[in-house]
Amino acid sequence: MTDLGLPAMPPPVLAPRRKSRKIKVGTVDVGGDAPVSVQSMTTTLTSDVNSTLQQIAELTAAGCDIVRVACPSQDDADALPEIAQHSQIPVIADIHFQPKYVFAAIDAGCAAVRVNPGNIRKFDDQVGAIAKAAADAGVSLRIGVNAGSLDKRLLEKYGKATPEALVESAVWEASLFEEHDFHDFKISVKHNDPVVMVQAYEMLAERGDWPLHLGVTEAGPAFQGTIKSSVAFGHLLAKGIGDTIRVSLSAPPVEEVKVGLQILQSLNLRERKLEIVSCPSCGRAQVDVYTLAEEVTAGLDGLEVPLRVAVMGCVVNGPGEAREADLGVASGNGKGQIFVKGEVIKTVPESKIVETLIAEAMRIAEGMETTEGASAEVSVS
Repeated sequence: MTDLGLPAMPPPVLAPRRKSRKIKVGTVDVGGDAPVSVQSMTTTLTSDVNSTLQQIAELTAAGCDIVRVACPSQDDADALPEIAQHSQIPVIADIHFQPKYVFAAIDAGCAAVRVNPGNIRKFDDQVGAIAKAAADAGVSLRIGVNAGSLDKRLLEKYGKATPEALVESAVWEASLFEEHDFHDFKISVKHNDPVVMVQAYEMLAERGDWPLHLGVTEAGPAFQGTIKSSVAFGHLLAKGIGDTIRVSLSAPPVEEVKVGLQILQSLNLRERKLEIVSCPSCGRAQVDVYTLAEEVTAGLDGLEVPLRVAVMGCVVNGPGEAREADLGVASGNGKGQIFVKGEVIKTVPESKIVETLIAEAMRIAEGMETTEGASAEVSVS
């Protein structure tokens, strides 16, 4: 019988995770042995509570673990209590310039507060009070160092936002909190250049055990930003560096979450969901692989089980790839051989390939869900 169960062994990763201390962002653990979490940020006016909560719901449905909301005004600060109360995932308030909003966010019940030391007025003088308020409320912080808003003292010292400048800023601000015996914070050292960003995080990872939030800031439009973030995150995560990530795109925030999750799944840092393996097409292809792959992808949208589907267009690599996948098709001469777990189960006309693959995928998914449910019942009993 064809085995449709889940794999028994955990998938391999490229390197062990860097040892960092664990903090809590509301109900989500960050650092230590916790899974790498995915964050995004709302694009609505935070003061528009209904629109913000609607976008948070969309992000939650897309798989987002933590959401950040901007708080540049008093109206935004006034909206935080309701947003924090009704959000399905932990809310981080993003604070710049005005230190009073840090305290407002803590009082509002936000899970965490992001502070940018480089642009908060007289930030160093506020550290003790911020640390006490956060500790008393059980709220964690993120020290967010950005190339575009680096402390002017460091810009004068280094001339520009070098990796050394970013790290010096982060380590200095971390030490101020640690002097007050406050350790519930993570750090980011973001830059728009992936090379500078990677160098900064590698240097920072050597300096302490702080949890690290990865980000390429101002990464750009969807295509460019996806490439830049994937390159930078892939390099760092493959070395075990990084505890939570945010893909910054000039695109709807749900797209950030999709890219972030896909990066983690590609590195086996998250359980893989649906994965379409399809050939790039070439002169050997005897079917329209582009259309087949797009139609199969659309037909399986929303499938939540780990399933690898191979859509192949010729007899060179097709049968081999199809056999390696959970489900696959090797196409040619107007027909397709359908494989399930390496076994040919049927041959169908080209016109029936898409509907057959979708039907078989749903059957396999149902079997996986049944197996998972049975396993859960056994473990409970």
